[in-house]
Amino acid sequence: MTRAARASLVLAALLVAAAVMVRPGRSAGGLRFTDVAPRSRISYRSNNDFRGRKYFPQPMCGGVAIFDFDNDGRPDIFLTNGARLPELKKSDRSFYNCLLRNRGDGTFEDVSARAGLEGAQLDFSFGVAAGDYDNDGFVDLFICQAGRNALYHNNGDGTFSDVTGPAGLLGKPKDLLSVCAAWVDYDGDGRLDLVVSQYTYWSPAGDLRCTRGDAGEIYCSPKKYRSVPHTLYRNLGGGRFEDASVASGFAEVAGKGMGIAIADVNDDGRMDVFVANDTEPNFLFVNQGNGRFAEQAASWGIDYNDRGETVSGMGTDAKDYDNDGRPDVFYNNLQMQIWGLFQNDGGRRFSYASPSTGLLGLSRRFSGWSNGFIDYDNDGWKDIYSANGDVDYLPDNGEQRDSMLRNLDGRSFEDVSLQLGPDFVPKGFQRGSAFGDLDGDGFEDIVVTSLNRAPRILLNSGGNGNHWLRVETRGHASNRDGIGCKLKLTLGSGRVLYNHVTTSVGFLSSSDKRVHFGLGRETRIRALELRWPSGRLQTLSAVPIDRVFVVEEPQ
Repeated sequence: MTRAARASLVLAALLVAAAVMVRPGRSAGGLRFTDVAPRSRISYRSNNDFRGRKYFPQPMCGGVAIFDFDNDGRPDIFLTNGARLPELKKSDRSFYNCLLRNRGDGTFEDVSARAGLEGAQLDFSFGVAAGDYDNDGFVDLFICQAGRNALYHNNGDGTFSDVTGPAGLLGKPKDLLSVCAAWVDYDGDGRLDLVVSQYTYWSPAGDLRCTRGDAGEIYCSPKKYRSVPHTLYRNLGGGRFEDASVASGFAEVAGKGMGIAIADVNDDGRMDVFVANDTEPNFLFVNQGNGRFAEQAASWGIDYNDRGETVSGMGTDAKDYDNDGRPDVFYNNLQMQIWGLFQNDGGRRFSYASPSTGLLGLSRRFSGWSNGFIDYDNDGWKDIYSANGDVDYLPDNGEQRDSMLRNLDGRSFEDVSLQLGPDFVPKGFQRGSAFGDLDGDGFEDIVVTSLNRAPRILLNSGGNGNHWLRVETRGHASNRDGIGCKLKLTLGSGRVLYNHVTTSVGFLSSSDKRVHFGLGRETRIRALELRWPSGRLQTLSAVPIDRVFVVEEPQ
C-alpha cells in the first residue's frame, strides 16, 4: 500500500470517528446507576500501601468476583486486596480480602472471617477466578498472588478451605507475579482447568526505582522487567491439578500477562484463550483439540494494533458485539494508545474495528483497566464498560471517570457515561470490576474498585420497559458450571442473539456465570439452542422471559 493510500485510510477513519462523536446522543433510556455500598457496613478499602515509595505492582490492586457462594440465588461479592511493602505481608486487617454476602435488600454483610477468606496468611493479592472446579455444585475461588497463589474450596456450609497444597498448586517459581486467572475446560473431560496470566519475576528487594524530570519518582516501565510464559493447569479430578504449560504449548511464548478472555473464536467447539499483554504482543492460544494450543495471534491479526504497535494491554473480554454469531475481542489500555476492538471476520481472522466504531475518539483520554461487554439497557446489543484511571498519581488526567459506551446497532458506539447519574462518574484510579444482577430486576449491575477507596456497588435502575432472560447452565457430562457452553437465542421476530458461558471478564475479576440476554421490546422467544462443551446439542422452545431460566444438560 502506498503512503498516500495509507494516509487516505487514516483520514477516513478519523472522519468516521469524529462523526460518531458528534452524533446527537440517543437517550440512555433514563437508566441510572446508584452506589448502594454506603447502605452497608463495609470496612474494605483497596489498599496498595502507597505511602510515597512506588513499588512496581502497586497499581494492580482490587480484584472483584461476583458469584453466589451460598447458593441462595443472590450473587455475592468477593474483593482482593494488597499487602504491606516491602514486607509483602497482610500485616493488619486493612489488607485483608473481603467476602460480602448479599442480603437481598440492597445491603451486604461482611462474612469474610466466618467464611475463612480474609487471607491473613497471603501476601499481595491480584486477580480472582470463580468456578466450581470439583463439580460439587458450590463455586470455588482461585486467587493470584505475588507469592504463592491460593485455591479455596467452597465447603458448601458458608466456609472455604485453602487447598492449594493438596491440589498440587504450590510449584509456582519464587517471585513470579501471577496477575489474572480464568477457568476453562480445554480438553473436554468435564473438569475445569485453570489458565494463569504471569507477568514477570519481581520482589521488593529487586524493585527498580525510576524518576522523570519534575515528576520525581514514577512507576517504572514494564519494559524494564523480563517477560515470562503463562501457565495452564490441567484438572486431574479428585481435587488435583498438574502443570500442563509445556505439554499444551503455553510455555513456548513469553509475555507480560494481564486480562484473559475465553471464547471459541473459530467455531470448532473448543474454547480458545486470548491474553492481553502489557507492552508485549498479545497472545491468542487456539485450541487444537489434542491437548495442545497453537499461539496464532499474528495470523489472526490481533497481536498488535493496526499500526503494528504494542500497547499496554489491560483487561479484556470476548463476546459477540455485532450479533453475527462470532465472538469479537475488546481490550483497553492507557490514554492516547486507543482501546482495541477486534471484529471476528468469519472465524478466520480479526479486523481492527476501533476507528470505524468510534473507539478511536472515545477512548483517547482514558486509561482503562477492567472492562467488559455488558448490555446495560437490555436492548439486545452488548455495550462496553471500562473502569478508568491512570497508572500513576501524576496530576495531568490521573484520576478519571469510568466509561459506558452504548452499542448503536452493532456498527458504532457512543459515550453515555454522563447520562447514568453522579454515582457512575466519580473520578479515581479505578481497577477491578465485575457484572451481575445483584438485585434480581433483570438489569446488569456493576461492582468496581478504586485504589485506596471503598468499592462502588452500582445498582442499575432498570425500568425502561425492555425485557430480558438470564440462563443458568448446569452441566452433567460437561463441567457443572457449563463454562464454554454456547447459546443462540432466536426471538419471536426472528432476531438472533448469541452469548457463551464464562466468568473471566475484564481485569483481576470474575463476573456472574449466568448468561444475560437483553430482549428489547420482544415478548416471545422462539428457541434457545445450547451447544454444551461435551458436544451435546440442546434446543428448547418453551422459554419464558423476564426471569432466570435454569437449563440442565441432557444426560
